[in-house]
Amino acid sequence: MIEYLSIDSLGVIGDATVDLDPGFTVVTGETGAGKTMVVTALNLLLGARADAGAVRHGASHATVEAGFRLAAGHAAVGLAEEAGAVLDEVDDDRRDGNALARRPGNRSLVVTRSVGAAGGSSRSRATAGGRGVPVALLGEIGGHLVAVHGQTDQLRLKSATAQRHALDAFAGEELATALAAYRRDFDAWRASLAELSEITLHEQDRAREAENLQRALEEIDEADVRPGEDEEVRARIQRLENVEELRAASLGAHAHLAGADVAEAVDVPAAEALVEAARQALLQAPGQDAELTGLAGRLAEVGIVLADISADLAGYAARLDDDAASDLDAAQSRLAELTRLMRLYGPELADVLDWARSHRARLDELQGDSGRIVELTEQCERLEAAVLAGGAELTRLRAAAAQDLSGQVTEELHALSMPDATFHASVTGGGEPGPHGADDVALLLQPHAGSAPRPLGKGASGGELSRVMLALEVVLAATDPVPTFVFDEVDAGVGGEAAVQIGRRLARLAQHVQVIVVTHLPQVAAFADRHLKVTKDSDSDAGFTTSDVQALEGEDRVEELARMLAGRAGSGSARDHARELLEASHA
Repeated sequence: MIEYLSIDSLGVIGDATVDLDPGFTVVTGETGAGKTMVVTALNLLLGARADAGAVRHGASHATVEAGFRLAAGHAAVGLAEEAGAVLDEVDDDRRDGNALARRPGNRSLVVTRSVGAAGGSSRSRATAGGRGVPVALLGEIGGHLVAVHGQTDQLRLKSATAQRHALDAFAGEELATALAAYRRDFDAWRASLAELSEITLHEQDRAREAENLQRALEEIDEADVRPGEDEEVRARIQRLENVEELRAASLGAHAHLAGADVAEAVDVPAAEALVEAARQALLQAPGQDAELTGLAGRLAEVGIVLADISADLAGYAARLDDDAASDLDAAQSRLAELTRLMRLYGPELADVLDWARSHRARLDELQGDSGRIVELTEQCERLEAAVLAGGAELTRLRAAAAQDLSGQVTEELHALSMPDATFHASVTGGGEPGPHGADDVALLLQPHAGSAPRPLGKGASGGELSRVMLALEVVLAATDPVPTFVFDEVDAGVGGEAAVQIGRRLARLAQHVQVIVVTHLPQVAAFADRHLKVTKDSDSDAGFTTSDVQALEGEDRVEELARMLAGRAGSGSARDHARELLEASHA
């Protein structure tokens, strides 16, 4: 709902702030007082094109501001927050008959719009929640918050999508359940068709991909790659490239341990013999000294280690055979093969093995294309049948709802002084299945018997169109409302009982949403929960007119209704009639 509206230097209104309540608010005033400026201000806040000529004479710019109270999950909250707007969280404990106002966790959003005067330097600017935003965003946010119906305003339900959505909401839970089931089948059908198209359209490419994958995996399999093998091969190559030096080193070390001095070509005592002699010397010491016995044991261990090292050196030298050149060629060839695989599928050898594992599944998928095509073809046929059946069910439910909606709106139109008008909700099935079915939905008006039904907005005058939209909104109020409705000139060209019926229906609509109405008919104004009057104060000496907005209660409201009835205030009979209207409207 709109909590307040502030207007500064717009038209004849110099500075006015109006607190708005839930329910039905009416705006009245003498001709030229500036009633329509309220609607103009709201339209500016909803993204309407700025008119520099609407800026009050002498002012550099006009500013309008409104505070909205929104439910936490409302679509407008998400749009505003995405734009960086700051919304205050509000817990409202008022018990004023409006469910939204009592709901905890509501959000408060402040929207402003300024318009520069003609010839001035300031431009139109907009903010939402304290953040500057494009004017177009105000239109997006406002589309979820307010619907304005007037002589020149566009229809809330102007698009085919909005009209279908409204009819579906009116149809209720049965259609919602059928639509959800249809959409599941439709989404699955489209996904299956896309996969089948991908396979068949790129069949040659997929066959080529499978052939290349097969060749690559066979190459890796034939190479029989082991994790870390490349490091092992590099170490082997390094050893084979230095085989003579390694052989000389190992044999020289073995000779020293064995007691042969290679450099002098003479025999020297073996290391093992020297260690053993030392051990024996310790064992022959008198007294069996414990410390010397321990040292003798350690020398025995050294002798064993020396024997093992000597044997290992002899074995190492023996393994360095004379055919080292051929082994080096084989090792270098193996490293070259591993390096090529790593360049193609690496960069590391472990990555080559991972690539092979991950692409085997893709190869299995590609090699199974023939079977998958058969499976998908059958699946698509089955899902298509389900989609067509679901679409036919949606058409049936929509057609039934359209007939009911047409009858209810037509009945409302007859009560709103349009006795010859007929409302048609048209459902045409049999089109291409889409996410919402195969139906074209259109809301049409037949203004007179014998005339052809035409789209809303083309089959009625401005005043009639407002009544058509009122009738439609009253019927849709419980199923497809926006939080606030604004009606301007909804009572154009009517009076008497028709005006009473308009007032009664506006009051009925206000049971579900906030309703703001600009009117000149007392029969309509009497039904309002809150009455605002735009007053005009002309100063001929200063050369300008100023208007203000005030809330009327009690006798002030009676006086205003009497003025609207009699054309002047102070008539006793008009006041009596005004009281009768108020009593009858709230009976």
